[in-house]
Amino acid sequence: MSKALYRKYRSKTLNEVIGQKHITDILARAIAQGRISHAYLLTGPRGVGKTSVARILAHQINGLEYDDKNTYLDIIEIDAASNNGVEDVRDLREKVQIAPVSASKKIYIIDEVHMLSKAAFNALLKTLEEPPEHVVFILATTNVEKLPATIISRAQRFAFRPIGVGDAVKHLADIAQKENIKIDKDALKLIATRSDGSFRDSISLLDQLSSLVDPKKTITAQLIEDTLGMASHEAIDQILDAVESRNLTKVIELLTKTFDTGISVAVLVDQLTARICDLVAQKPQLLPLLDTLIDVAKSPQPQLKLLSVLGLAAAPKPSSKTIALSTPILEVSASIAELEKQATKKKPVDTAKQRVTTGGAAPDSADAKGVRESGADQSAGPAAEKKGIELFDWATLIEYTRKNFIALHSVLTKCSYQLDGDSLTLYTNSKFYKNKLDDTKYTSLLSKCLQENGVYGLDIHTIPTAPPPKDSKVAAIADIMGGGEEVSLEPL
Repeated sequence: MSKALYRKYRSKTLNEVIGQKHITDILARAIAQGRISHAYLLTGPRGVGKTSVARILAHQINGLEYDDKNTYLDIIEIDAASNNGVEDVRDLREKVQIAPVSASKKIYIIDEVHMLSKAAFNALLKTLEEPPEHVVFILATTNVEKLPATIISRAQRFAFRPIGVGDAVKHLADIAQKENIKIDKDALKLIATRSDGSFRDSISLLDQLSSLVDPKKTITAQLIEDTLGMASHEAIDQILDAVESRNLTKVIELLTKTFDTGISVAVLVDQLTARICDLVAQKPQLLPLLDTLIDVAKSPQPQLKLLSVLGLAAAPKPSSKTIALSTPILEVSASIAELEKQATKKKPVDTAKQRVTTGGAAPDSADAKGVRESGADQSAGPAAEKKGIELFDWATLIEYTRKNFIALHSVLTKCSYQLDGDSLTLYTNSKFYKNKLDDTKYTSLLSKCLQENGVYGLDIHTIPTAPPPKDSKVAAIADIMGGGEEVSLEPL
């Protein structure tokens, strides 16, 4: 019977361990200097070398050669998953008192130590803290958070890292060469990525694929995708392209096709997130999608959740006609004319063209009249005002403020507007933004921006609600229902 590749190529010395140099260097120096701890704790994800390092360490402490064929009575391995009771630990406590048979140290390797019961931990605690001089404990676990703090504090802890894709690809290529397995670079990278940092998983997958393929043929990424039930690289890119282009119909079509081929939601989500991570530097706009994809696995109905996430990301943006349903509350503020009254008196106004207010001041109010009677050419004023009003363009105003006054721009983008003759009403959708626009700082900036775009003579009113529905029936329904949202639907 042939030996599994992950066992055949298991590290035999600390120097052979790949990807954990931050641990192996420390352990090698400690052994060379004879500084042996009474307890070691090895933590980290599965398949990264914890058990291999535990066995190597046990042999090197005793000056023994590590080989799968050789067994030593003084190196005892215990699986905590099947020996997790208090009686098992009590039995261990009795046996640790017995001196080693032939080696200098009796070493206990307890794998998956987090599986011990609470009573077993309590029974082990005293022995772990003060073991006999001839005993060394090496504990290994994938779930360090399940260990009592009292256990962790009594051992030297070494945290193993997931294996990097580069290290995994290099190691897999070396194994493939020794085993005469033909495999291309894309396939090696796909195996390494798919194994999620686990050396053991990546080598096992290579072993599995080598038995499925004719030795004369090359293992390709396409073969791996077919074998593992993965979507093709092209299919993943097509889904993301459809999302970016907001082609909802195409997204649904691609998802349906993908699921029909038997690809699971979990696998597809993993592939999508991995691909977005690869592209995020060039396409940061995909970050919100990446954030929502994380929640798919937590859903009780992941397939529907994935459809929802991708569908919302691909849905066309709401048209500019979309408005919020509510009955407007007429609320006005003081006019700019009042706020600038003193400035007008101190310095003559050089034009009668500006007439901007944020409240209900009528065009013929005393303040407005004062502006017009400040010495400007009365015959040219009305015509110039009319021409200035005709030049008003909301998109131009928004773009101008974006380039020159970002604070004002951030407020105006939250507003809807309605232009009726020389009256401009800004629906701020909240009192907070109304108060912002009514502030002297913002009113003067808004006036300045309008003038610099050739717009004069507007009466500006701010209202802290959404604009009212244009349809009287819709307005009546909204009034009965206590509000709502009017949405303009367009065919996909």
